[in-house]
Amino acid sequence: MVRFVLSRVGQTLAVLFTVSVIIFALMRMIPGDPVLMRLGDDFTQAAYERLRTQLGFDRSIATQYLIWIRDVLSGDLGDSFLNHERVAKLVLDAFIPTLILVVASVIVGILIAVPSGIIAAMRKDSAWDYGSMGFAIFVYSMPAFWKGIVLIWIFSVYLGWFPAMGYVHPWTDLSQGLWRLVLPAVTLGTFFSGLVARIIRSSLLEVLDQDYVKAARARGVRQAALVYKHALANAMIPVVTVIGLQFGALLGGAVLTETVFAIPGMGRLSVNAILNRDYSVVQGAILVGVFAVVVVNLLVDLTYAFLNPRIRVA
Repeated sequence: MVRFVLSRVGQTLAVLFTVSVIIFALMRMIPGDPVLMRLGDDFTQAAYERLRTQLGFDRSIATQYLIWIRDVLSGDLGDSFLNHERVAKLVLDAFIPTLILVVASVIVGILIAVPSGIIAAMRKDSAWDYGSMGFAIFVYSMPAFWKGIVLIWIFSVYLGWFPAMGYVHPWTDLSQGLWRLVLPAVTLGTFFSGLVARIIRSSLLEVLDQDYVKAARARGVRQAALVYKHALANAMIPVVTVIGLQFGALLGGAVLTETVFAIPGMGRLSVNAILNRDYSVVQGAILVGVFAVVVVNLLVDLTYAFLNPRIRVA
């Protein structure tokens, strides 16, 4: 088990290093000069050269990368020239609302997907099966921004049950924070549930067709016991994979949802930084986002070993 964990941690570090190189290189390829963005329209050549040297852009790309990665490893993501604040603080302030939204969306998605997928598998080719899978396809294919607007129109404008937009930290006001999180979490969570429900159904049907399940059924074991005691654990392995992969998709999809519901998350921060060539903020935001996805996938690998001990040996 220790060897398995160390192997996955080593792969995680390699991925983070590779991503850091790609992020740094891509930012330097974006058209536009960040020095000119800071100086504005009225400047002298001497002022331009002085600021360029101050920012380190007169050095080679390799030297700039080594300086940046050294600072990152020490916990320093740099400063934002747009907001005149530390990048670490800006990214942390934006990442917390995004993380809360994604976690709430995963919870909503699991609460919808797990019962739907299990019922569809247990009642294959029934009205329950067709209804739940039809709903799953419908919510999965619906664009997040359009779904959010529809939910605002129905539950905020027409019924007046939930606030249309805005964000409150749950630790500031728990009731208001959770109340304002309902519509954004449902917007993302239903997208997540659509895919997961279909994976649960197909995986569970495959496991229920295995010989050991057929033998248990022949011994008179009831259908519910077959599913919950014999089949569900094995059927959850591909589901866990999808959940881990969808975490990254939800982080990306949260950009549109945050825009619709006016949530001050990573999406708004990243878009503003890209438009203003704020290299430090863009690099810090992407690196933190990638780190979160990689950590989740590491946890998924460890969950594999818990669900199926044979994976630890492999």
